[in-house]
Amino acid sequence: MARKNPKPPRAARRKSAPRAPAGDGPARIAPGAAPAPGPLDLGEARGRIDAVDEKIQALINERARLAQQVGISKTSGARTVDFYRPEREAQVLRQAQARNTGPLRDAEILRLFREIMSACLAQQEPLKVAFLGPEGTFTQTAVLNHFGHSVRALPLASIDEVFHEVESGSADFGVVPIENSTEGTVNHTLDRFLTSPLKICGEVELRVRHHLMGAMSEIARIERVCSHPQSLGQCRQWLDEHLPGVEQVPVSSNAEGARRARDEKGSAAIAGETAAEIYGLKILVAEIEDRADNTTRFLVLGRRLFAPSGEDRTTLLVSVGHTDAPGALYRLLEPLARHRVSLTRIESRPSRRRKWDYVFFMDLEGHADEPRVSKALAALRKRASLFRVLGSYPRAVQ
Repeated sequence: MARKNPKPPRAARRKSAPRAPAGDGPARIAPGAAPAPGPLDLGEARGRIDAVDEKIQALINERARLAQQVGISKTSGARTVDFYRPEREAQVLRQAQARNTGPLRDAEILRLFREIMSACLAQQEPLKVAFLGPEGTFTQTAVLNHFGHSVRALPLASIDEVFHEVESGSADFGVVPIENSTEGTVNHTLDRFLTSPLKICGEVELRVRHHLMGAMSEIARIERVCSHPQSLGQCRQWLDEHLPGVEQVPVSSNAEGARRARDEKGSAAIAGETAAEIYGLKILVAEIEDRADNTTRFLVLGRRLFAPSGEDRTTLLVSVGHTDAPGALYRLLEPLARHRVSLTRIESRPSRRRKWDYVFFMDLEGHADEPRVSKALAALRKRASLFRVLGSYPRAVQ
């Protein structure tokens, strides 16, 4: 039987480093090694921080001046939206993430660079971004995470209104939810693409943390919980376990639920931290979502397609003449497999052409201009009765 913890061979024992002596005495420093730096004097530390801050501020202003020069080099009648390049922003963020060696986390580095780019772009006028409101929704958080705080965010009452504002040019871009990792697809967003000329020019993945909030001091006083149906579904198990018998009231948005929790005695809401701040509510229980990885994906809507960023996704709207014919879906998928293009998502929706006829929304890895993807799409187009590239856009950077 083999012995536990056998001793290393004699040669290995001779080569091993000497162990430090036990006790509270000072640690020995190996010959030639630099001593560990001691703590800075508080005054000296603040002076060095001030010097670094001065350099940072000068570099940010230099970046802003370079951004101004880019604008001047364009046509004089151009607007801020004409300078916005989502593929370039994605590249800058990925480079910042790759360079990061700490101690700041990647998420903090990305947030800082987003805000710098947002401020530089908004020197003449801010971008106008429509979103599914009202204020305090997770869609508003997605807007700020993607575009930064130097934008003019326009809360609207419905997904239809967001599409309309971007189509008419009243908004430069729009942000709408498309799917949740727990509750699935937002079908109304998909259906709107059947009649809209808009393109997808970006995506946002937002880790969604649901909080139970209200004006009362304890959950025993809750008579009803108001929230969007998706949020109620994402917290179903928690609600059944901790608030059995309490009425669950679906409302148009989490912000509407927060408003009712503020104004109605006995009402509580499920929403994000921003809603609690806006409506002056107490967070009674934090993070009640059933899954720790609960994530919602949002689409950024625009009026044009953009160049590749290097890590992209393409979304298609396709169909065939008779979707109930044998092998109809196979005919659409085979060109993707032949050209080794990865299909990451597919959804079917009624085509509205006739009953029991469907269209398919597909997400693919890669940009439509990449040679391999371009060949696959050309072959697919020949087989499809309906073929539209809804967008080729940078994958979410997070």
